[in-house]
Amino acid sequence: QVQLVESGGGLVQAGGSLRLSCAVSGRTFSSVAMGWFRQAPGKEREFVAAITRSGGSTNYADSVKGRFTISRDSARNTVYLQMNSLKPEDTAVYYCAASRGYGLGSTPDYWGQGTQVTVSS
Repeated sequence: QVQLVESGGGLVQAGGSLRLSCAVSGRTFSSVAMGWFRQAPGKEREFVAAITRSGGSTNYADSVKGRFTISRDSARNTVYLQMNSLKPEDTAVYYCAASRGYGLGSTPDYWGQGTQVTVSS
């Protein structure tokens, strides 16, 4: 019932910034927790950031704390991931995710198609 469409990926040099967007449709935006995962070549998909359905709480992987910021815009039914001070190790396919209820959890109910982020050294 939920469709997620990511955008904003691309190539950037180390130290640069990107902002990813995830447009949500098919369910009331305020009824789902949102977040981001990423998967680098040859590695498992890993958690990046999450925000509760109310937007009142956020959570980040240790590797991105202080550099990435997740936010949500109810008027646009969109969640964002602002990525600053990017490092080559941030290179991955980034996936938007959503879950019914308060928190995202470790196994989201819905996934986007992914958007490639490549950080050059």
